[in-house]
Amino acid sequence: MPETTDASTVPAGLAPKPGPQLLTGDQILEAADRPTRDVAVPEWGGIVRVRGLDGTGRDEYFASMAKIRDGRPYLDTENATAKLVARCIVGADGEPLFTQQDVHALGRKSGAALDRVFSMAQSLSGLTDEDMAELGKGSTPTLNGSFTSASPER
Repeated sequence: MPETTDASTVPAGLAPKPGPQLLTGDQILEAADRPTRDVAVPEWGGIVRVRGLDGTGRDEYFASMAKIRDGRPYLDTENATAKLVARCIVGADGEPLFTQQDVHALGRKSGAALDRVFSMAQSLSGLTDEDMAELGKGSTPTLNGSFTSASPER
């Protein structure tokens, strides 16, 4: 087991080693860890505030693209951009401006504007291009809404 050092285990007269400290569960749960950024959207005449997804929202986003047809799972990417944008645009009060019922209408807005907001939402949510590409490569949904790669068929 690795040795840990904190103020209570350092011999008298020695200072604790500088560096990151081991967090408690309360510290993790209390951390403000969902960044926001304002994005200029000239096509819409102003700026929008984009906030990264939390873990539940990320799983819900992935699950929203998982469908079953003829008993087999498949990836439904219809309005995938608008789905993420709707989940991530928030007002000045931090509350979402859109619901999932707004996705279809939002999907009919400027593709360039949606792409700009989507890129920021993707970045703030920790969704890499590789994550997004992996969704479409033989992925199947799991019970928690994430995806696992299926083994190649022979």
